[in-house]
Amino acid sequence: MTTEYRHTPVLLAEVTHYLSPHPGSIVVDGTLGGAGHAAKLASAIAPDGLLIGIDQDDAALAAAATTLRLGQQTRLLKGNFGDLDALLSDAKVPYVDGFLFDLGVSSPQLDFTERGFSYKGDAPLDMRMDPSAGGLTAADVVDSYQEADLARVIRDYGEERWASRIAAFIVAARARRPVTTTSELVDIIKAAVPAAARKDGPHPARRTFQALRIEVNRELEVLEQALEAAVRWLVPGGRIVVISYHSLEDRVVKQTFAKFAQGCTCPPGLPVCVCGAKPVLRVLTRRAVVPTQDEVERNPRSRSAKLRAAEKL
Repeated sequence: MTTEYRHTPVLLAEVTHYLSPHPGSIVVDGTLGGAGHAAKLASAIAPDGLLIGIDQDDAALAAAATTLRLGQQTRLLKGNFGDLDALLSDAKVPYVDGFLFDLGVSSPQLDFTERGFSYKGDAPLDMRMDPSAGGLTAADVVDSYQEADLARVIRDYGEERWASRIAAFIVAARARRPVTTTSELVDIIKAAVPAAARKDGPHPARRTFQALRIEVNRELEVLEQALEAAVRWLVPGGRIVVISYHSLEDRVVKQTFAKFAQGCTCPPGLPVCVCGAKPVLRVLTRRAVVPTQDEVERNPRSRSAKLRAAEKL
């Protein structure tokens, strides 16, 4: 494995615009990766700001430590952003002016086949963001879930039209022997998806691999927890920026922002508000911000990115 940990930051100018960091700000990059965004943010809040980078991947933290100037103005924390309350409390952070969450899988996680995220090579079927923490692997899901549960995961998290058929083929294959590698799973999926459906569009295994990654890492549940915690930590006027890469993530972000921006929840027709609920956020992006064509050409992995931003009231 190469030690290189590349990260071409997506929508960097747009992140900087909506997050609006300034000298002295406390900014949290909850998905540090290779620190592409973090390096820009650290520069913007210098000389007396504080950048906190969070990642559960040891390789990402090691790469970021070489990119960023660590010290009083920069702290790196290992952990899942779903545990934001505990991480920031343990680090004795008083408040936060800005949060960034870039939800894309980092390039090395895709490029290093041994991590098990990619359908393009042969590796153990793992897909855990932090293997050192133990827990469920993609192989565990594939070999232990009931057929109906497998179909649900692939359909709901992968938005795969052939989910039931793929689940049935997996169950039939594992009855002969356990499915333990990415290439074995790819072969099963290719056999399950009709040839006509494989002629056009993305790789036939892409949606199933996405679904398994989301299930293994509880990504949607963790994302909602992180967003709600971030809103609590923000000071009035503080901002939160999220970049998502598929419709499921974007829906969670959009619905969470809308919930905090809603305010009164009383039934229509009441003469006065009795719930007392007040809006907590102001949504800054009426529609999701997407990359320019020029950025997509320079960084094809940015193609599906969508940015949403909100401000604490």
